[in-house]
Amino acid sequence: MKIENSFEVAAPAEEAWALLMDVPRVIPCMPGAELTETLDADRWKAKMSVKLGPISLVFATDVARESTDEAARTSTLSANARELKGRGSARATIESRLADVDGGTRVEVVTDLSLTGPVAQYGRGMVADVAAQLTRQFADCLQQQLSAPADEPAAPPAQARPVSGLRLGLGALVRALGRLLRLRRESQ
Repeated sequence: MKIENSFEVAAPAEEAWALLMDVPRVIPCMPGAELTETLDADRWKAKMSVKLGPISLVFATDVARESTDEAARTSTLSANARELKGRGSARATIESRLADVDGGTRVEVVTDLSLTGPVAQYGRGMVADVAAQLTRQFADCLQQQLSAPADEPAAPPAQARPVSGLRLGLGALVRALGRLLRLRRESQ
């Protein structure tokens, strides 16, 4: 499934690009993610914790930078994740594009995602809504990193907490109901 998200940060594109290319620094910005190992300049290992109601899942994830075009400010990462107790897997290709907007930067992210196991039973709309919430949290963390004074390094993101599927799911349900109500009003 293809998921498209975007966000803006209040920083010049050069600064946002430099931060996004520092994958070990931004992995902890993804809710529930923790960098576990740097293999080389383009490959990393991470752990992703997800809580779906009473089920806690921990994914070992291999992350690789597949391509980068600095002039166009585009980058492609791949992520291959397997649940540590054998309850599923996920594969993703994440394409990012940065553009200047009104003194800040717009980041467009297109994710091609494939899920297997228990996580795959959630509908496309639910996954897209959860991805949108995670993207907002990720963007907030990046903004904090970019807003740190130039003479002092930004504080590292807080220790990764599992992504709560229940909380994210409830938020997704509320947004889905809101869309449904708007569609009904528009059709009347």
